[in-house]
Amino acid sequence: MKELDADQRAYTDHVRELAVHQLLPLVGKAAEGRVNRPLLAAMGRHGLLRDLFGGSPPEPPKDAAALQLCLLRETLAGVSSEAETALALQGLGSYPILQSGGPGTIERWIPGVVTGDTVAAFALSEPQAGSDAAGLDLRAERDGDGWRLTGEKLWISNAPEADVYSVFARTTQGAGARGVTAFAVDGAAEGLTGEHLDLLSPHPIGRLVFDGVRVGPQDVLGEVDAGFRVAMRTLDLFRPSVGAFAVGMAQCALDVTLDHVATRRAYGATLADQQAIRHTLADLATQLEASRLLVHRAARAYDDGAPRGEVTKSAAMAKLFATEAAQTIVDQCVQLHGARALQRGHVLEHLYRDVRAPRIYEGASEVQRSIIARELLKERKPE
Repeated sequence: MKELDADQRAYTDHVRELAVHQLLPLVGKAAEGRVNRPLLAAMGRHGLLRDLFGGSPPEPPKDAAALQLCLLRETLAGVSSEAETALALQGLGSYPILQSGGPGTIERWIPGVVTGDTVAAFALSEPQAGSDAAGLDLRAERDGDGWRLTGEKLWISNAPEADVYSVFARTTQGAGARGVTAFAVDGAAEGLTGEHLDLLSPHPIGRLVFDGVRVGPQDVLGEVDAGFRVAMRTLDLFRPSVGAFAVGMAQCALDVTLDHVATRRAYGATLADQQAIRHTLADLATQLEASRLLVHRAARAYDDGAPRGEVTKSAAMAKLFATEAAQTIVDQCVQLHGARALQRGHVLEHLYRDVRAPRIYEGASEVQRSIIARELLKERKPE
């Protein structure tokens, strides 16, 4: 991270120190695929959840700083992907409330998110509307001054254990993206049920069923029928940081592999003495550095207030390249280790499972390519 200034390097050193000494002892204390509440509480005590939104104690968080979020996620991922994922899910689930909720809604939920006592979740995907987020079927039907939500959400991280969900539901039929509204929904709301799903990636994820769940006007995030904008603003912020997560995992994999090839002997020499191995390492390191630079560029575009199209394109490029590169890097590091990397408990075995999901969630790689192409063609249109 040589392109960072002294304060940013000091920040990453601080986060790494906290992660190693305060968070790592709590990793694995919850059942796999379940929310680790003691881990979240520790993040809250040490100010890491406040840092999600660019805040610093004792002032309340005001808004998200994208580069700080990326540094935070990359650094945590290099120590523990479980800790990183728990933090990221907390931010993704709560940011729509922070950016678009009314004062009462923010006061109700955000303080608990920051302390780690309130678990948040982002509920956008549905059985027939994953990548096609504008095709939502969850219905929000008028009920007095509020609405009743009926339908299903699927592949929702932190479900069904979350205390609050940022839920996106259809308020106007046949209107595509223009007929979606965002709501803050209490996890204990009457009519809301769910179940855990067992996925390859070990973080908590599940299904939610809404059976006439009532929400009031105070629960609307942003404006009615403008919820898609709330979702996209959230994803523009978090997509580069998914790339940062991938960079952190890839850096961890490369670090342990460099140690391995320097000491592992085969055919009378270390693996590092073989030209084929050296060239592989060079390619992996180059992909890693390119990923990091794209992530930081996208984060700075967001922080600098660049035009929306530039922010969206940069975020998509960062997520696409970094997550695809991380998959390649981790896979090649497993190959260089051989069978030992596939043993349960080996750091690469864990990374091998974790690295696959980021190429799908928050917009699959194919969606990112479509976004990039769309923005490129917009830039070519004559004024």
